[in-house]
Amino acid sequence: MDPSIFLPAIVIVILSIIFHEVAHGYAADLLGDPTARYAGRLTLNPIPHIDPVGSVLLPGILALTSSPFLIGWAKPVPYNQYNLRNQRWGEALVAFAGPLTNIALALIAGLLLRFFAVSMSPLMAGVLVMAGYSNLFLAILNLVPIPPLDGSKILVALLPTSLAIEYRRLERMTYALGSAGLIIVLLLFVFVLSAPLSALVQFLFFSIVGL
Repeated sequence: MDPSIFLPAIVIVILSIIFHEVAHGYAADLLGDPTARYAGRLTLNPIPHIDPVGSVLLPGILALTSSPFLIGWAKPVPYNQYNLRNQRWGEALVAFAGPLTNIALALIAGLLLRFFAVSMSPLMAGVLVMAGYSNLFLAILNLVPIPPLDGSKILVALLPTSLAIEYRRLERMTYALGSAGLIIVLLLFVFVLSAPLSALVQFLFFSIVGL
């Protein structure tokens, strides 16, 4: 990675992850659960959200190893699913709010490049490309229906009750692994499936930019 883009890219990835988590909290609050608000997590101040491993160490390692994507995670925003007014779809809506926010950020970065790239410095253009790619990758990755990713919550809402109960058991087993389980999932998708995911992210981002 170009050293001049390294620090801005890290900052953008951290902020993108924070936007993702805050979106979960706001969605839960709108749906009747104020847990995140009471915990002081509906803020863009990075301090309450930063996870030393997921927000700093992992993105830094990926950047230094010239990974095509910078990803990570923040401390999960707390919510109580039993406070949600809509028990059928509430948790799925809270889960989808995070990836949707990353998609919106990728759209903003891509559209800025599409309409204003000719007047940008190479540094600004490079940072926006990194922001677009990273946010699209965060969105796609989190929509994969494997615990503990957001897609697992969406899948549970779509499954029949009997299958949803069994899937919940798988979720609990994954959560027991803590950060190790999440790192395994992330590394699996970054290194094992990087080629097809790269192709998909590139296609989507080029479509936004108009290339």
